[in-house]
Amino acid sequence: MSREQDRPITDLGTLKALAHPLRMQLYRGLCVSRVATASHLADQVDEAVSLVSYHLRKLAEHGLIEEAEPQSGDGRERWWQPSSQGVSIRDRDFRDAPERAAAHLAATRLFHEQRADMYRRYLDERPTWSAEWNAAAPDSESLLRLTSAELDELREELLALARKYDEKGRAAEAAGDTEGRENVALHMYGFPFRV
Repeated sequence: MSREQDRPITDLGTLKALAHPLRMQLYRGLCVSRVATASHLADQVDEAVSLVSYHLRKLAEHGLIEEAEPQSGDGRERWWQPSSQGVSIRDRDFRDAPERAAAHLAATRLFHEQRADMYRRYLDERPTWSAEWNAAAPDSESLLRLTSAELDELREELLALARKYDEKGRAAEAAGDTEGRENVALHMYGFPFRV
């Protein structure tokens, strides 16, 4: 199936649907597994299948996920997949009204908190990962002097580079090269600040 790369989210309803803590966990889990049932995802997030099913339907109502081809012979199982390879949520699409700007800020804070939790979990589990994985995991800070246009250009280049490696990894995995392959989260933040 050919899915769009990133689905732009510009409407408040879809933003609010995704900016629910459990729904974002489910969406992220579905992006990692590519296809899953409510039961699979319920195990991942330690919630009741009925609650997970409800939230999956909410994500589907907003076009964030869609039904997938069944992966087993059990006709009672409903399989889900993301409707795109990701989403993009831009500040500029939510600046036109205070309610929209506030919702965007709240969503951004939630996404950041969940990403920080993922990284904290990695740090706590770091001793269980091999020396090679720990050496390969980047942890850096660059303090640059840029214009907003240059930062936007850098953002585009970094996203293109991340897509290149995602496509390379998916192609290798599809060809059977799964040895040593793990899920990797790459979080990028670039923002202006004053001292």
